[in-house]
Amino acid sequence: MRNSLGLLLRRGTVSAFSLASLCVPGGPVAAAPAPPGADAGARVAAEAEGLPFAQRYRALRHGGIVRAANVSVTCRGPLAPTTVSCPAAQAGAAAPNDGFDMFYTDVDSDPNTYNSSRATVALPAGAEVAYARLYWGGNLRAGEQKPPRDNGRVLFAEPGGRYKEVLADTVVGHRVARDADAYQASADVTPLVRSSGAGAYTVAQVNVAMGHSAAGAWGGWTLVVAYEKESEPLRHLAVWDGFGPLGPGDDQVVRMHDLDFPAGAAGRVGLVAYDGDRGRTGDSLTVSDGWGLPVPLGDGANPRDDVLNSTIGEADGTASARTPSYPNTLGYDSDVLDLDEGLRFGGDRLEFRLASRRDAAWAGALFVAVDAKR
Repeated sequence: MRNSLGLLLRRGTVSAFSLASLCVPGGPVAAAPAPPGADAGARVAAEAEGLPFAQRYRALRHGGIVRAANVSVTCRGPLAPTTVSCPAAQAGAAAPNDGFDMFYTDVDSDPNTYNSSRATVALPAGAEVAYARLYWGGNLRAGEQKPPRDNGRVLFAEPGGRYKEVLADTVVGHRVARDADAYQASADVTPLVRSSGAGAYTVAQVNVAMGHSAAGAWGGWTLVVAYEKESEPLRHLAVWDGFGPLGPGDDQVVRMHDLDFPAGAAGRVGLVAYDGDRGRTGDSLTVSDGWGLPVPLGDGANPRDDVLNSTIGEADGTASARTPSYPNTLGYDSDVLDLDEGLRFGGDRLEFRLASRRDAAWAGALFVAVDAKR
């Protein structure tokens, strides 16, 4: 009998907050140390041009994964009369971000922040937070050039709380290529989310450029939260992340072993990616269980041949609770997709492949929850 996933994967004065240990194979990984004499706010995280995808968190527990996400920049106006209007693009029309003058989203009332957006972590009642990680990133070069020194820093506010400074606790992926100056950073925010629980979280000061360039302006954030709840099915939970370009010959592959899931298991996968354009086909996310051909994933909001289509989507088709809530994010993807078709035979391994044959995009994170065999 198939287990119901329920909320398995759903949308999900400044002080310094940073942790330096990661749940990865081989033990803790330390963050880059601050320069001598520097305070926490002046710390600059180490950077690398590419980060191979690696497991960040893994657990077998009764529970699931939820996530909250939003954009940090959106359109202000089209660059040509023939371009789709900005309101039409935000409402869902197919339009690439390089066709617009882009400007920041700013939903808070704080004059000291130039960008901010909000989204809800929808934890089920009675759930306990086991792990939470915040991802943020974007393009530093559009009509302006943003300095990379702030790549590893954002402001983070829990529901009803004040901003706290969050610093990247691992190497930041940062690469100049394909007309973009792209990066992704992340930090373990488990204590903050565990103490605050469900509700609307706000992220501000994501280091992204406004304006226009051939690559377009784009950026946003995703908060991934693994939780435990004894009344829910036993599940394999995993979070993977890295940073690298997607394009011809540049697929990102994640392989998971020792899963032990039954035939007909239920499961969902979430992805974080940058600069995917709606209407430009040729990008896909496939899953293979080792028994047959890879299965392309998709749904009504994410076509199987255009999965990187500037959406923050839910597997059940419901709208994410976020402010602003543009259906077309103009260059930021944080999607959750059903895995059911790819799990029909059961097994003990899965391989995910994120590919983009035409769109110049960037991969950032993948998170998975799959029913476990009892």
